[in-house]
Amino acid sequence: MTAKWIALGLSLAIPVVAETVWLDTLDLSTLRQGWGTPQINRSIRERPLQIAGRTFERGVGTHAQSRFRLHLDGQVDRFRAWVGVDDHAQGPGSVEFQILGDDRWLFRSGVMRPGDAAREVNVDLRGVRVLLLRVTDGGDGISYDHANWAEARFEVRGSPPRPEPVPEEKPYLLTPPPGPAPRICGPTVYGARPARPFLYRIPVQGERPLHFRVYGLPRGLHVDPRTGIVSGTTPAGAGTYDLTFEVRNRHGVAWRSFRLILGDRLALTPPMGWNPWYAHYDRITDSIVREAAEILVRSGLADVGYQYVNLDDCWMNAEQHGDPLRVGPLRGPAGRILPNAHFPDMRALTDFIHARGLKAGIYASPGPRTCTGFAGSFGFEARDARQLAEWGFDFLKYDWCSYSEVARTNPGPELEKLQQPYRQMGRLLREQPRDIVFNLCQYGMGEVWKWGAEVGGHAWRTGGDLGFELDQLFEVALRNIALREHQRPGAWNDPDYIQIGWIGDARSAGPPRPCPLTPTEQYAFLSLWALMAAPLFYSGDLTRLDVFTLNVLANPEVIDINQDPLGLCARLVRQDEATFVLAKPLQNGDVAVGLCNAGECAATVAVQWTEIPELRLVQRPGAGEPGARQLVRLRTRAPVVRDVWRHQDLGRFPGGFSARVPRRGVMLLRVSPPG
Repeated sequence: MTAKWIALGLSLAIPVVAETVWLDTLDLSTLRQGWGTPQINRSIRERPLQIAGRTFERGVGTHAQSRFRLHLDGQVDRFRAWVGVDDHAQGPGSVEFQILGDDRWLFRSGVMRPGDAAREVNVDLRGVRVLLLRVTDGGDGISYDHANWAEARFEVRGSPPRPEPVPEEKPYLLTPPPGPAPRICGPTVYGARPARPFLYRIPVQGERPLHFRVYGLPRGLHVDPRTGIVSGTTPAGAGTYDLTFEVRNRHGVAWRSFRLILGDRLALTPPMGWNPWYAHYDRITDSIVREAAEILVRSGLADVGYQYVNLDDCWMNAEQHGDPLRVGPLRGPAGRILPNAHFPDMRALTDFIHARGLKAGIYASPGPRTCTGFAGSFGFEARDARQLAEWGFDFLKYDWCSYSEVARTNPGPELEKLQQPYRQMGRLLREQPRDIVFNLCQYGMGEVWKWGAEVGGHAWRTGGDLGFELDQLFEVALRNIALREHQRPGAWNDPDYIQIGWIGDARSAGPPRPCPLTPTEQYAFLSLWALMAAPLFYSGDLTRLDVFTLNVLANPEVIDINQDPLGLCARLVRQDEATFVLAKPLQNGDVAVGLCNAGECAATVAVQWTEIPELRLVQRPGAGEPGARQLVRLRTRAPVVRDVWRHQDLGRFPGGFSARVPRRGVMLLRVSPPG
């Protein structure tokens, strides 16, 4: 106990004794974590709290990533605890305990692992109003990250700490509605292989009907003048074709240059589309996928560039499952993989998707079983690659899952074990008579970003499932940005799907419900993914697509930043305790800038133009090599700053720019050099 004195009148003073309030006595319902539920006086596995052999009677067992926001009203003197990884984790977890008060660092444990001695926490909280207790994953995913706040208590002079839910926000709209005149969206460069089937739906906003023309199309390709779907077979030889899209309606005409590169590279801009996993899990059906394709077109998402309609796990048969229609023989004659009864005709499904100018994607695993126990490809890789191509799929997500069982029995270096199944499937896909984009889903193991392209991948996950750590949106983005040097057109770092609107609970694979992120965080989600040039796959329930969610997903200027042909991931300009600034050079010489606030309170975020030397780089077509940059001096006129979400020029700002950014928000700017 500690004592303080307050004066009453002129002569009387009485002691105010600080009361001890234990963390385990607070309402933990607002504590968010990446797996399981918080436990009172027990570990996350409901065992005694134990760190490096030392047992604690009281505390809270949690799991990375976790966040617990508390309102203190400046009436708490101190927080004390012992922290560490619980001894019952049974795996190689790693965590860091962090404490922030009013968005200022008060404590960081450093990365802790199983067996590390408990570390003492003794933090002065006088004057702090908002406290955040956080456990991060130590930078290597959340597996086995069992974390204990042991003997955790507050010394309080007044009201006890109040757990605070995420501040409630009403949805608000930033993206202006599209005008009636045509506006061509999406990428300006596209890669395909020679002598392959070709399909591309020109993304255009504007009042229908529209009339399309394409100038410069090579022989073998044609455009439907009513739908804007370009199809046919690409020429037999490699080459580059500079096309011009023309789209007209009764309100006007729009043109856009488009470069078609025939060679050996696909996915020259980040792939965009829809994946059902975080909405439908093992409930996915043929009818859900068909409806998704129709909604992409009807809602206008296809008009801004969302083009892939993908399947995830659970389309095959399993040996056992709660839904009898998903149970059956795994393979047919000659080892042919069998879809379950919810998918009666795969070729008819891809034809349905292709008829709308969209592309079809599918899921498989190199192991004997998928992550949910359905048929894997192990031992049938060549047969499955041929089958997926015959069905007409254009994209494959290849998920590690049970391949760990295979890798454990194979001799050889660990890195080769990680690479082997992806190298094999990458080669098999290249041999197929159609273009199939290859997504490596193995959670960043073995620093896949260094070798993913070498084994034939076009994108690779850089971490675990984001559904388990949505609260760590900014941290996930910063980890991905740290890998920016390994990204380039046709080779994308993938931090996982966009999860806004209505999504399922990743912990329980439950039915869709409103996303736990605030509207500001949902706008920040798209802003960060655009700045990173990350693949944009929406993984929510499209049947519940509302005006707000569509407003977040379908901003053409945000998507232009994501689809910029340079393919650069933003770099970290500067980082403070709760804020940071990102800068992403664009092909025309502009720079996309993100003023980011990862904190729990609104903050002013500023950037000086001298911190962004890229503003001196201007793209000049025809100068030297294609895409070459030339240095030019900043002129006396100030750069023009544009609010990307609102489509508003804010004016010229000499020296730099600053803005008040809301809690866990991003202000996305496009800055044009003076000239």
